[in-house]
Amino acid sequence: MTDLNTAIPSAIRQEIERRLSAIEAEEGVRVLMAVESGSRAWGFPSPDSDYDVRFIYVRPRDWYLSLSPGRDVIERPIVDEIDLNGWDIRKAFGLLLKSNAVVSEWIESPIRYRPDDPFVARFTALADAMLDARALAHHYARLGRTAADRWLDDGGDVPVKKYFYALRPALAIRVLRLHPDRRPPMNLQVLVALADLPAETEAAINDLVAAKARTNERSNGTRVPLLDALIADELSRAAELAVRAPSQQWAARANDLFLELVNQ
Repeated sequence: MTDLNTAIPSAIRQEIERRLSAIEAEEGVRVLMAVESGSRAWGFPSPDSDYDVRFIYVRPRDWYLSLSPGRDVIERPIVDEIDLNGWDIRKAFGLLLKSNAVVSEWIESPIRYRPDDPFVARFTALADAMLDARALAHHYARLGRTAADRWLDDGGDVPVKKYFYALRPALAIRVLRLHPDRRPPMNLQVLVALADLPAETEAAINDLVAAKARTNERSNGTRVPLLDALIADELSRAAELAVRAPSQQWAARANDLFLELVNQ
């Protein structure tokens, strides 16, 4: 598979690095990881897709000791198609403990805008250890149903972008059913490789990816009944994943990692 990092123009990378460094200086934070979270990492960009830069950061220790918790996100306006949005590490830990699929996807992103801080490997190991396939599947089912709610049953044309917003969650559920011991990949092509799909279905997905690469974000595409059926079927199967019993050990382990990080 092509290294998607090479698909980001060097001038864009340099500008993203400049903005991340500016955020660190202005906000007094240290960026731990910075990744692409949008369609470029998903594997189906359009010519006018934004660069959806997402990052996790840590603040100095004393910031976490305040009686009034500060804002735990950093956002910047979209300028020149670059969209920067970051989460504080304490927020990221809290969401990880709720089996938040967004955190899982950032970890899985095939496009990194900076080398990960060494701490990220330990954060990832915790995410792997506490994987809850059923919780992730329900997240993707909600995401897919929201994306397909107004078009899946009506038979009319639909923007290609919206097709993918339902197809990718459906494939994530399928991969979770087949491989419940691993987080589903963020990238569509890797999902397809793990999904054990008929050749005809793979070909239909590849055709859809090619169509999106040629059109803007709002262009309509012809419906593909084969993919409609796949989406409808997989979005209904999240409950097939086994329930995982809650464990207090993960909260304790996360707290220890958090304290170790902020006390460095």
